[in-house]
Amino acid sequence: MADVVLGIETSCDETSAAVLVGDRQRPELAGLVILSQDVHKVFGGVVPELASRAHLTVLPAVVDRALAEAGLAWSAVDAVAVTQGPGLVGALLVGVVYAKALAYAGDRALIGVHHMEGHLFAPAVEDPDLTPPFVALLVSGGHTLLLDVLAWGRYRLLGATRDDAAGEAFDKVATLLGLGYPGGPAIERLATQGDPTRFTFPRPMRDDGYEFSFSGLKTAVLRSVRASTDLDRPCGPARTSTETGRTSRAVSRTRCSTSSSRSSSARFGPPGIALPSWAGGWRAAARSPTSPPSASGGSPGWRSPARG
Repeated sequence: MADVVLGIETSCDETSAAVLVGDRQRPELAGLVILSQDVHKVFGGVVPELASRAHLTVLPAVVDRALAEAGLAWSAVDAVAVTQGPGLVGALLVGVVYAKALAYAGDRALIGVHHMEGHLFAPAVEDPDLTPPFVALLVSGGHTLLLDVLAWGRYRLLGATRDDAAGEAFDKVATLLGLGYPGGPAIERLATQGDPTRFTFPRPMRDDGYEFSFSGLKTAVLRSVRASTDLDRPCGPARTSTETGRTSRAVSRTRCSTSSSRSSSARFGPPGIALPSWAGGWRAAARSPTSPPSASGGSPGWRSPARG
């Protein structure tokens, strides 16, 4: 019989649940519900306490809706997977406790999933033939990093941001320009109306390994806006240049890394780069390079039986 995995995600300001059905080689996304929290727009950013309370309020209904969309009852679920981090501590706690309670009550397996590794595996749901080795650019929330994926479960950190993440730069520039939160969609939409040649914003570290930096771009936009005597007029070009600078930075780093010679080393992270504190959770025993992520995930984090 096919495995059925219920996935729960509460790492930041979206409450989501998904149902994967099928064998471990080619799972099908049978149900997916994502509920975004609009309350944070008032504050121009995510308020952790409000995010946690919102998750607590809606998570049971989101899970029920995902199961209904898949046409399955709770009794059909074989395992419960949940984001274990990184993310907002309180928000993560809501999802983890709820998943543990479900697994314990139903005597189901409980699977802890690394947030970034979940993003890494996501393309394999749409393209089951996707197999390592490849280079992955992960841009999510406060994270921007470039990974050399040697095999499922074996990664080498090529570079990460030294300051702001790409999303943070978008949000801060949007706040500066009065575009509200989240800033990415607004800047992307309005950038099509601007002149990409009017402003020249910095693209730092173009010849400095695979590291990223976005704080200089944010500061350059700030100075350009303050120096403008007609804010409404240059806003379009400023947005266009911000979008262009941020995107070209990420794309150029990815292209550069894919053209470099691939190391056969299994170490996690190249010499001279300090790994983030959460990177240690990515150390895992290598699986076959031809095996896509299984229904139990590839995360080396806690993976316990329901009553463990």
